[in-house]
Amino acid sequence: MRRTSEVIIPAAAAGERENRDAGKVFVLTEMSAMQAEAWATRMWLALARNNVDIPSSALSSGWGGLMSYGIAVGLHGLTRVDYGDLKPLWDEMMGCCQIAPDRAHRQVVRKLVEDDIEEVSTIFKLRDAVIELHTGFSIADALSRATSAAGADPTS
Repeated sequence: MRRTSEVIIPAAAAGERENRDAGKVFVLTEMSAMQAEAWATRMWLALARNNVDIPSSALSSGWGGLMSYGIAVGLHGLTRVDYGDLKPLWDEMMGCCQIAPDRAHRQVVRKLVEDDIEEVSTIFKLRDAVIELHTGFSIADALSRATSAAGADPTS
């Protein structure tokens, strides 16, 4: 059975601009193993096509290895990848996301339509949650671990 998770978008903190997605409930469903492996392979190929060196340890450890490698280099490698290579991968990640349009009936979900998400920050939050669903760690956690391992101060 595939793992699922629920993401509820929080309200903006006091003094911040209103979050138009606040309170929206998104339900994420893990890709099949075959789809996730194909996704990771296409990501590796996109990185390689754009001259990003990938260590063999990352290549042999699936989603977790790929994402921890990308995060460990501060996602710098992804900044060198052509958007045309990344867009289909990002779109496929968003295919893991559905919305529960009625918060009182969260079991009723549907595919996303473009107007379901009104804030770019929500897209980033959902992508991070998709990565966490598949790998067991979030981008923020991995960045914190990578920073600590490098001996750097994560607050600077």
